[in-house]
Amino acid sequence: MSDEKGSKISPLEKIGYGLGDFGSNIVFSTVMMILPIFYTDTFGLSMGAMATMFLAVRIMDAITDPIMGGLCDRTQTRWGKFRPYLLWLAIPYGLLCVLLFTTPAFGDTGKLIYAYITYALMMLAYTAINIPYCALGGVITADSHERVSLNSYRFVLVGFAGILAGSTKWLAKQLGQGNDQKGFQLAMGLLAVLGVLAFWGCFFLTKERVKAASKEKADVKGDLKSLFRNDQWVVAATLFFFFLLPVVLRSGAAAYYIKWFAGREDLTFWFLTTGTVSMMAGASFAGRVTKRLSVVKAYILMQVPIIAVSVAMYFLRSDQLVLMFVLFGVAQFFVQMGAPILFAMTADTVEYGELKTGRRVTGLAFSGTLFTLKLGVALGGAMLAWILAYYGYESGGDVTIQTPHAIRGIVMISTLVPAFGHVLLIPIISFYKLTKTRCAEIREDLDRIAAEKNTP
Repeated sequence: MSDEKGSKISPLEKIGYGLGDFGSNIVFSTVMMILPIFYTDTFGLSMGAMATMFLAVRIMDAITDPIMGGLCDRTQTRWGKFRPYLLWLAIPYGLLCVLLFTTPAFGDTGKLIYAYITYALMMLAYTAINIPYCALGGVITADSHERVSLNSYRFVLVGFAGILAGSTKWLAKQLGQGNDQKGFQLAMGLLAVLGVLAFWGCFFLTKERVKAASKEKADVKGDLKSLFRNDQWVVAATLFFFFLLPVVLRSGAAAYYIKWFAGREDLTFWFLTTGTVSMMAGASFAGRVTKRLSVVKAYILMQVPIIAVSVAMYFLRSDQLVLMFVLFGVAQFFVQMGAPILFAMTADTVEYGELKTGRRVTGLAFSGTLFTLKLGVALGGAMLAWILAYYGYESGGDVTIQTPHAIRGIVMISTLVPAFGHVLLIPIISFYKLTKTRCAEIREDLDRIAAEKNTP
């Protein structure tokens, strides 16, 4: 392994890297926060149909994600392995963003088919651009702490995308002038343009530096075998799945929570923005925390306040708006503080796996963790729909009241259910063994191997 310019990365390049996730989260944040309520209250899907679609489309990822990861690892261009995809796929990605939030003038069956096609294509485009983007973070620098810092910048930029995503509903009302279907299409058109420009900015402001120590010929079967022999990657992938379940439930339920439990749909933008700004602040603290504590201790400590405030929110009355905002913000602060750590962990497991198996499968490793991430998103979205359906939630743009039983379900998936999800993360992270010292030793061993191979 080699890192041609050392370990320190300039703030400008870190911002450039963060722009890529800004572009990605034009979709990811809206899928988590806005798409469920768009599908049920504007597009017109039933809860059951939406839940089935979220899960059915994810089956595709089991095939497309490893293919994309392997393709990235085999890509050779003058721009590197991963950056070119940001340039090539930005415009198709932006167009599909608009189509995802377009409501066609079809009957119920036609609209359901349209939703399946556009959602599947959008998730395919997300796979094709986000896997190389995430893998790029593993080859910009080989320094473990710099990787956390790099991802901290990234998740601060994610916060700005989240604010824009949270404003989608408000923006749709302004642009639609009473026609929410038209409004959502126009709103996503504006956001898609920003996403395309962000991907191009990421392409031009970053550089791939870390090279593989080994030159073993790649093959799909061997790469997959080496990936699953990497026990620390398995831990990271498992964490991604269980991390996204409570994140999606809390984020997806937030718009329902403020609309139906608090009875203040007019505050939806401000409620979602409070959570997003808090997440930006949390991400900026990740590097400082891991500088003082091990990854495992830091991550476990982050779960404690999330669990506590999630439980506290369950006992709030519907008129305690200030406490709702404060507790939601605190939960989101600590949630996002942990996110940069997970992506830095994945990059570290790539080098651990390279030393253990002789193969560097950066693209495949990130495609694997992103598959578990998206599986968590899909299952979380499906659970949101299933629980709301179980509690009798009435969907449709003309619905003006929900039963107390349905509102109780909204409160449950906003508070106690996510709290339980964060409890599950604590024993999983305990199996992670790649400390700062161990990562430094791995890098030294890989550099020695590279030097030996290059010695005549």
